[in-house]
Amino acid sequence: MVTRAMTQLYDDVLRPSGLRVTQFSILATIARMGEANLRQLTDTLALDQTTLTRSLNLLERAGVTERVPHPDGRIKAMRLTSKGRRALEVARPLWAQAQEKVLREWGAKAWADTQRRLTHLLGVAVQRRRLNRGRRPKQSSGATRRSSQMAV
Repeated sequence: MVTRAMTQLYDDVLRPSGLRVTQFSILATIARMGEANLRQLTDTLALDQTTLTRSLNLLERAGVTERVPHPDGRIKAMRLTSKGRRALEVARPLWAQAQEKVLREWGAKAWADTQRRLTHLLGVAVQRRRLNRGRRPKQSSGATRRSSQMAV
């Protein structure tokens, strides 16, 4: 519920830019990195790959991001277009207005404490994702036997 309220606050303030706060975060991250591939963005933003891919496709269709050629064709790297840089320029001061509103309501000390706690939780989530990325659930021998019997 709090997440929705915060998202709505930022979305409302960002509306004149044509961006939602999630899109703003993706564009700002790509701008900071220059260009970024899917794995870098999922790690940095702590988004699942499906959600991020959907958002990147929408941003690409809107003409604010574009794919960057990569020697390994399996890697999907993105960068901002000039339209994307302009959208971000319009959105940044709007985002700052929303941030100022939050700081006024919560107070700088409470916001700093909340940000510190959320940063810690993000680090934990990213670390878990990295640890789980290479692990696949192992089937028991009974499950393997049943699946091979069904295939016959």
